[in-house]
Amino acid sequence: MILSHQIDWTAYEKEYGALFDPGQGRPGLPIRLMAGITYLSRMYDYSDETAVEMLLENPYWQYFCGYEYFQISAPLDPSSLVHWRQRIGEKGVEFLLKQTIVTAQTSGRLTEAHLAKVNGDTTVQEKNIAFPTDARLYRTGILLLGREAKKHGIKLRQSYVRKSKEFLFKQSKYAHAGQYQRAGKAAKKLKTYLGRIVRDLRRKCENPEGRLLELLEMSERLLLQTRHSKKKLYSFHAPEVECIAKGKAHKKYEFGSKVGVVTTSKDNWVVGIQAFSGNPYDGHTVTEALAQTERLTGWQAKEGYFDQGYRGHGYKGETVIHIVDNRRRHFKLSELKWRKRRAAIEPVIGHLKKDNRMERNYLKGEIGDKVNAMLAGCGWNLRKLLQILFWPFFRERFGGLFWTIFCQRTRYLII
Repeated sequence: MILSHQIDWTAYEKEYGALFDPGQGRPGLPIRLMAGITYLSRMYDYSDETAVEMLLENPYWQYFCGYEYFQISAPLDPSSLVHWRQRIGEKGVEFLLKQTIVTAQTSGRLTEAHLAKVNGDTTVQEKNIAFPTDARLYRTGILLLGREAKKHGIKLRQSYVRKSKEFLFKQSKYAHAGQYQRAGKAAKKLKTYLGRIVRDLRRKCENPEGRLLELLEMSERLLLQTRHSKKKLYSFHAPEVECIAKGKAHKKYEFGSKVGVVTTSKDNWVVGIQAFSGNPYDGHTVTEALAQTERLTGWQAKEGYFDQGYRGHGYKGETVIHIVDNRRRHFKLSELKWRKRRAAIEPVIGHLKKDNRMERNYLKGEIGDKVNAMLAGCGWNLRKLLQILFWPFFRERFGGLFWTIFCQRTRYLII
């Protein structure tokens, strides 16, 4: 209840009202309902289906979404959230993030002084795909091309469905036993089968279109790629996925998209978060990251602190960029404090992944990467705002002894 009164819901009506035509089709669902449940699903790391179930049984959620009376039937289907995200697009989701920042500003919790110093870093948002191996990709290509050929009425010389299953099993078995020469021969056989199907389809369908053309192009790209090729194909259903090495000991390579995060150095508000396609160099993301921060907050950051991965960034804006390293140099104590404070962004990224659904992205395409990252930022800011707004009420009644318990159980308190 406290948080719902802090948000200016009329701004959402003005922003998204133009996207709906009142004279065409079935009337749309209330904008506050859609925005509210989108926020709540990200605050508590729920899927669309679980969020709708929670809305039905939680009266506080219903009040947050604009209902005055308790609803006994689900007011929307989970698929409505998918259509909602597609309709508002990347700019609409960025507006959702901006409103969380505006709410913090109007409540006096985020001021221009917070933007004097910001921290920046990048991380990897993994896509919801299986670990890519050549043998598995060849098998997937064989199955997808066979299904698509059947839809178009094209009779293949041989589908290789049964044989590809047999050799994929052999390849896995040999690799597990450490017999890598035999595993390589089994993978090569699968590659041969995929090449035969591609050539057969090219002969029998001179002008492929739509999904068939897309699968043929991806299969040919897969057949041509080698170990040292650039822009490899790692998934048929998510061809935009990149292989990103972040130097982690426990996970050398991650498959997804790079996400740049900007937080205030003082209180760790997320004032900028966006996904970048193509795995750009960290230093080349500074300009876009700081531009988004100014766009969302209306203020220009004065100083930014980044790690050594941003060396050679080439940024030419007004913000002063500090590269934090381990070399011992003489700094004033005040400057040394803020340089040490750069590491505060690391736990924020950890919470964005574990608590706000950025650990694995289930949304489709490059737009899905951008939308998922910004919604994670919405969830972080709202959870932070909820704790700040509720703290005076909690301290008055229980004192400071239970602050840790309060932080752990915030999701069960009134909103």
